[in-house]
Amino acid sequence: MNNYGILKSGTDIRGRAIESEGKSAPLTEQAVRDIASAFALWIMRRMDKPRCKIAIARDSRLTSEGFARAIVAELKYAGLEIFDCGMFSTPAAYMVTQFPSMFADGSIMITASHHPRDINGLKFFTADGGVNSAQLDEIIELADNGEKPERSSTSTVIRRDFLRLYCDSLTETIRKGTGLFLPLKGLKIAVDAGHGVGGFFAKRVIEPLGGNIAPSQYLEPNGNFPAHAPNPEDADAMQSLKNRVISTGADLGIIFDADADRCAVVTADGTEINRCRLIALAAAMVLPDHQGATIVTDSVTTEGLRRFIEAHGGVQKRFKRGYRNVIDEAKRLCDEGVDAPLAIESSGHAAFADHYFLDDGAYFIAKILVVMSALRKKGLSLNDLIADLEVPLEERDIRLGFTCENWQDVAEKIITRLTAMSERMLKLSNDNYEGVRAYVSHADGYFIVRTSVHDPVLPIYIESNKAGGSLSIMRLLYSFLNGFAGVDCTPLYEMIVEAEQEQAIEQQEAAEADEATDEEYSTEADDEYEAAEGDYAAETDETYEAAEGDYAAETDETYEAAEGDYAVQTDEAYGTEDEAQTDEVYDVGDEYETYASDEQPEAVETED
Repeated sequence: MNNYGILKSGTDIRGRAIESEGKSAPLTEQAVRDIASAFALWIMRRMDKPRCKIAIARDSRLTSEGFARAIVAELKYAGLEIFDCGMFSTPAAYMVTQFPSMFADGSIMITASHHPRDINGLKFFTADGGVNSAQLDEIIELADNGEKPERSSTSTVIRRDFLRLYCDSLTETIRKGTGLFLPLKGLKIAVDAGHGVGGFFAKRVIEPLGGNIAPSQYLEPNGNFPAHAPNPEDADAMQSLKNRVISTGADLGIIFDADADRCAVVTADGTEINRCRLIALAAAMVLPDHQGATIVTDSVTTEGLRRFIEAHGGVQKRFKRGYRNVIDEAKRLCDEGVDAPLAIESSGHAAFADHYFLDDGAYFIAKILVVMSALRKKGLSLNDLIADLEVPLEERDIRLGFTCENWQDVAEKIITRLTAMSERMLKLSNDNYEGVRAYVSHADGYFIVRTSVHDPVLPIYIESNKAGGSLSIMRLLYSFLNGFAGVDCTPLYEMIVEAEQEQAIEQQEAAEADEATDEEYSTEADDEYEAAEGDYAAETDETYEAAEGDYAAETDETYEAAEGDYAVQTDEAYGTEDEAQTDEVYDVGDEYETYASDEQPEAVETED
């Protein structure tokens, strides 16, 4: 009996397909054959008909083409009608169940999304959407038991350009939404497919609509993904697209993951719109026509996003991480009569109610292009739609790996104890559906610690609106998590050290800046004082000289006037009393000598 349950990852099959780093590859060609046969049998029983239509599609991974050939060969005598789609996107693999010319009963997509080159997997679809976890368990059980369709008649294998149907539906969506046949004429658009399958969007959607795709990069499929990780969440991938947009003067940058079910964009000024910004953009697009509606998101979203959605007339429901979880929750709400037009993950999976609740990156971009066209007529941009989104001062994303086989047990223990600690010491969120979301008041922020949907890792997200707040929260979590065996806290420790170094550099630069400011102020004050002193001295001299001149002139005039008056007065006096007195004195004889000096005269003896 087989044990293919080890390959289950959420609602997908996923595993190592190429031996690397000394690790075995459990996703073998035989495993793929067995699981695909089990799916075909499951579909036949579900549809209750012997000859079903099943589509086989693949991405650009190194092992995908070989796996596709193996599946077609395995189902050769199952009496099926097989659509061999070749290289395809995951959303297109679902849409073949909806196109009238195909109406496939089920489809198999060979992909591992954004994961490294040595990983691969399988996704399964029916006309109702992707299979859920319980349905996948049924398929795995059939494969474990070796159950397959009976070898009856030969299957019919049809090879055709099925991707054309999907591309035509996208161009029709954009033309209908804009009312224009060439709505992208005059626009330069950079598409980054990351060497996955998304290059078709540039050549078969944008170009036929009049867009200039010259700024695009990495459109050629290459399973080694040499440029960067095909992942809209990856910082290097987003930076690469941003650089391309700015250097080419593109009006918009578009990035897809490897199988094009996720996306993100970069606007003309280099603004990266992914994660919470992308959710805000999607919400702003649907809420004008759905006031009071519920936007279902995953748990790893910011407080600013919640306030943004509420300000635009919506209600956010934070649900479990995992695109199937948010999609199924939105479907459930709609079934109960709640308006839930959008289910979206911060990873870039976005599913709209008007598009089968299919997480389709290309369809999301098509809707963005329609909105962008309308905004341009008003002189606005995509940035204007999310201008009031509050962005945290600090954010941290950390993933801690487990080093033990029973990592699920360790993860459960961590979540249980962290919840208890947070209840005692912190403030737990009242709208959380997975892991622990707790507020740390002294850091003006919060953290989310949860278990991964697919991998043996412990993802941690931290947000703070206080400088140094994220460092404080990291120290708190490290002191708690470092006591658990089986989890590697090294990435958290390294980020703490890095943050401390950054903080020390910032403090040093601030101190140097203050010192430079003080020195500059002192020098500036001295210069201002010397300049003022010079101005004052010159002004004083001028004032003094002017005053001196005025005084001299005034004194001369006064002196001359006084001298004239004195002369007249003296002459008059001399001609009267003084003249008579003088004559009398001189009549006495030389009894006295007169002195011109101010010294007191000495007594002079006279003869008797």
